[in-house]
Amino acid sequence: MSRDARWKALLELLVERGRLDVEEAAAELEVSAATIRRDLDGLAEQQMLVRTRGGAVVHGVSYELPLRYKTARHASEKQRIARAVAELIAPGEAVGLTGGTTTTEVARALAVRGDLATGSPALTVVTNALNIANELAVRPQFKIVVTGGVARAQSYELVGPLADGVLGRITLDVAVLGVGAFDVAHGAAAHDEAEAAVNRMLCERAERVVVAADSSKLGRRAFAGICATAAVGTLVTDTTADPGTVRRFEEAGLRVIVA
Repeated sequence: MSRDARWKALLELLVERGRLDVEEAAAELEVSAATIRRDLDGLAEQQMLVRTRGGAVVHGVSYELPLRYKTARHASEKQRIARAVAELIAPGEAVGLTGGTTTTEVARALAVRGDLATGSPALTVVTNALNIANELAVRPQFKIVVTGGVARAQSYELVGPLADGVLGRITLDVAVLGVGAFDVAHGAAAHDEAEAAVNRMLCERAERVVVAADSSKLGRRAFAGICATAAVGTLVTDTTADPGTVRRFEEAGLRVIVA
């Protein structure tokens, strides 16, 4: 296993458990305890965790992995969700994409759609995510609009009041939200309040709102609210979503697509 793969695995275990023991982690990843200690030291140097005697703990209560370490989590589910979301978007529409791993997959699914290979433009994509803009900018048939703002290292998203100047002057057909959590009673939310503020503006400028969220995000709450459940028209999730949770979203008036 490469160092990068070990680091991703260690961070995922840490998010799930809140605390890691060197010996237990070594047994799970089938490497030596010395290797795990070096990995934890390296992650601590990057301020990804806090080293303790014999292991590591997360950085406080509201812990969020940087985007580069999230890409392998629920990967197949996110790709299925992305393909389903992409099918909801019609040629020529103006689409808002927030940052995140699922919305990045949506951008990739749109990029390979045959009926979006040509057009003037085939799509207009408005995003505050630098990585999404970078991937789609090579598609000449797509018109890419990037909001202003200050780049947030963990998600590659532009945040802050500079984004208001662009978002206050546009109209979108659809906003696709990647969320940290989505609960029927508490709505869609993010871990960071600055990200949530930009995402909220994208929702307000859109005729319809789609939440793209794998099952691990459903029925959960996060720190910063984006929008109420009533503001969302469609939820696209994966087949491992709890049927009871899906039913509650449907009862709240959402169209739920299980991919």
